Amino acid sequence: MRILLTNDDGIHAEGFAALQRIAHEISDDVWSVAPESDQSGTAHSLTLHDPLRVRRVEEKTFAVRGTPTDCVIMGVRELLPSPPDLILSGINRGQNAADDVTYSGTIAGAMEGTLMGIRSIALSQAYRPRHSGSADYATAIAHAPGLIDKLMRIDMPADTLFNVNFPAVGPGDVAGVDVTRQGKREIGALYVDARTDGRGVPYYWLGFRGEEQDPAEHTDLWALREGYISVTPLTLNLTAEVLRERIASALG
Repeated sequence: MRILLTNDDGIHAEGFAALQRIAHEISDDVWSVAPESDQSGTAHSLTLHDPLRVRRVEEKTFAVRGTPTDCVIMGVRELLPSPPDLILSGINRGQNAADDVTYSGTIAGAMEGTLMGIRSIALSQAYRPRHSGSADYATAIAHAPGLIDKLMRIDMPADTLFNVNFPAVGPGDVAGVDVTRQGKREIGALYVDARTDGRGVPYYWLGFRGEEQDPAEHTDLWALREGYISVTPLTLNLTAEVLRERIASALG
């Protein structure tokens, strides 16, 4: 089985090294095509107004001066000898749950693979910045190979992908696997931090406030809070079917 790896944290990210380790447990034909630099928050953007520069890091490993979407396109269309059987995107430093789905470059890498008709899985490792300051990928390393094997055996409809989040607990403390819905953060979770530089010029950081306090049961946020691995099936078709039918009826 040929596997293509990408991420949004960059080619040298610790989580990407963890993903490479996981992939090599599954297959001996693993290719890595990841951004040259951190592309967190780029969502499903692609580069149209600048050339893409590709650097060969080592055998079957390439760095692209572009987004995760660019990396998947380059991997599938240009760098690999033939399309992969599976695309794994991650392992992201921090969870990609709830509203993160719309911003995440990690999930976007899996989305692009899905658009190409390739089975794709996004993987993220939650952590508690206020407690540790860095993500511990031991939980993902321990549980991902077996989980990926099970997910590969599921018959998936077209235009669907998996969003997998590992909780911020040790490998032996995982409560299980919960098949979840995409959650929703409280309004105001995203905030603007206004600051002033040494010359008195204002500048701004975007950030998220603390974790959701009371997420709905069996959402991705709830599962991670309770120590479960969250597996959320996502679809690329954004049509609100029920609303579409209501509008069609209202418009005659």
